[in-house]
Amino acid sequence: MKNKRLWVRDLLNSLAILFLCSLTLLTFAAKQGDYKIVIGHRGGGTGYVPENTLVSFAIGYTAGADYIETDLVLTKDNVFICLHDIYLDYTTNVAEVFPDRHRADGHWYAIDFTLNEIKQLRVHERCKEDGIPFFPGRFPTNISEFEIPTLDEMIELMQGLNKSTGRNVGLYLELKKPNWHLKEGKPMEKKLLDVLNRYGYKGENVKAYIECFDPSSLKKLRFELGTNLPLIQLVGSGGSFSSMWTKEGLKEIAAYANGIGPSKWIIEKNPAYVLWAHDSRLVVHPYTFRADDLLPGVYQTFEQELHRFYFVYNVDGVITDFADKAVQFLQACRIKK
Repeated sequence: MKNKRLWVRDLLNSLAILFLCSLTLLTFAAKQGDYKIVIGHRGGGTGYVPENTLVSFAIGYTAGADYIETDLVLTKDNVFICLHDIYLDYTTNVAEVFPDRHRADGHWYAIDFTLNEIKQLRVHERCKEDGIPFFPGRFPTNISEFEIPTLDEMIELMQGLNKSTGRNVGLYLELKKPNWHLKEGKPMEKKLLDVLNRYGYKGENVKAYIECFDPSSLKKLRFELGTNLPLIQLVGSGGSFSSMWTKEGLKEIAAYANGIGPSKWIIEKNPAYVLWAHDSRLVVHPYTFRADDLLPGVYQTFEQELHRFYFVYNVDGVITDFADKAVQFLQACRIKK
């Protein structure tokens, strides 16, 4: 009962923030996704509150994001939870609650804990390996408590808000390290499709993307499991992805995916990359755009960065921690026109 009460409180916190946000954005949001979209990274409210929480999802939704993005890993009892890392160390108090449950490498793995145990943890701002927050003092965690939501809870929140507002905000789901999960005896792909099918996300025209850095996982979804859902190949800036930075690599991606999610550094270094992708009929959704983390020495304001990517490089959408600012930017551009 305690965990249930905490989840309900987390949900109520989310809804309180939702209705405190500006309702004018909801009117605009129905038009906002006509040709350029906003994808709320780890919820879209991550610039303000801890990532991948119901509160972040609600903030991103209310801000007017077209899609709410989250990362997915599995628990010991095979439940999808919204968590960026396969570890629990960097965003929860797991070391306090379960001090002796880490593996030999010193990490607490989500896959070693049941959902009931996961629900005993509190989520805080992301910390570095030394325990220092990335953004010290940004969010006063003593004011509210957060927990790790399940994928089911996230979907039910999104569908509930879609029903109450009349909008159709989509899901943008990242499978984290599916090959690692497979080696641990927990294949992810079919299980994810089963969850999505249960909530009505099947076929080509539903608003649900699946993204992954691992091409073999996306190929399994497309060819072995036969999904028609749009797939996004995430493309890192590291050398292991270098073949995906070429025209030929993009053509190969187009054989199994509908789009790419490249690091914004790749586009900044080679703006033609977007044109190459479009020539291969791939949509382009780069990551990650933060108002407090601009490309150094390149942009003075967040608006400058957004303008360059949306209207000069011509990307189709951006993945951002500040969904509100991206939506407001696109709204301002329409007003000027």
